[in-house]
Amino acid sequence: MRIAIISDTHDNVPNLEKALAWMKENKIEQLIFCGDLCAPSILKEVIAPQFSGQIHLVFGNAEDRVLTPHVAQFKNARHYGDQGEIEIDGHRVAFTHFPREAKELAERGKYDFVFYGHTHKPWTEKIGKTELLNPGTLAGLFNKATFAVWDTKTGELELKILEKI
Repeated sequence: MRIAIISDTHDNVPNLEKALAWMKENKIEQLIFCGDLCAPSILKEVIAPQFSGQIHLVFGNAEDRVLTPHVAQFKNARHYGDQGEIEIDGHRVAFTHFPREAKELAERGKYDFVFYGHTHKPWTEKIGKTELLNPGTLAGLFNKATFAVWDTKTGELELKILEKI
């Protein structure tokens, strides 16, 4: 299965729509969102009409906490609060917005993958057996607009630069 990991869209609708179109063309089945989606309407008006796979979300620091009730209206979306934990294809996965929390999760040795956002800088490192990844900023704030794709069968993580897709 191929899963997209995104963070820090900060209401940049054109970038989000371009990424979602690429995800549809490339048969991305799930989406892990590591925070700073921002306006609740982005989920309803942009993501939900264009992405039919499972959507996993956590809060960032730039969101209004009123997002949670909006997620409940979508059967394919789940909001985990500040930190999410799921199992996909036998892999234990955690995701959060902040790098410090992500590193602490990775150091526990409980997860195969930990995803996070906030810094707007793509980053990956191995901590013990855990792959720690920041997909960067889909908004393109302070750095190029990026997101990541994870192939759960091969374990491969690939960074996608939005202007090159």
